[in-house]
Amino acid sequence: MASPLLINIIEMTRRAGTLKNIEITIPVSIFDFADKRLDEATEIEIALQLESINGGIVVHGTVTGQSHLLCGRCLRDIDYANVASIDEMYQRVPDNPDAYPIVGESLDLQPMVREMVLLSLPDTPLCKADCPGLCPQCGADLQSAPCGCQAQRFDERWAILDRLREELN
Repeated sequence: MASPLLINIIEMTRRAGTLKNIEITIPVSIFDFADKRLDEATEIEIALQLESINGGIVVHGTVTGQSHLLCGRCLRDIDYANVASIDEMYQRVPDNPDAYPIVGESLDLQPMVREMVLLSLPDTPLCKADCPGLCPQCGADLQSAPCGCQAQRFDERWAILDRLREELN
């Protein structure tokens, strides 16, 4: 099956400044992410503008999708809307190390879109910026309520400083 992101660029390469807009919604399953954070039942919305320049094609736009993540502190489910801004270059003879190669008379945007979606996912997602997480002693969710063991925690390594603080007060 041909990729829906395989774009014919014959007309674009004939004249610099030629524009081509692409707006398409593609199922996540086409990308074969093999990443549990991306639900196979969701779709990725792609809105790109291709512009031919001397020596290549510049791609601008956004890629938007939904992800199902777990908070890195409290392990709550998070529905995350990931949006990747695209500003990439394709060249026949790459002189830019970050440029994608143009092979033949078509531009395959799928590897670039796949990469941008994966890069847009957070390393450590949080349900909210000040999420207190789980108690390291009993595992209670500190966002719901304080746990009983929190007041009983004592670390011997800090005992000398606690005594010094009491003496100074």
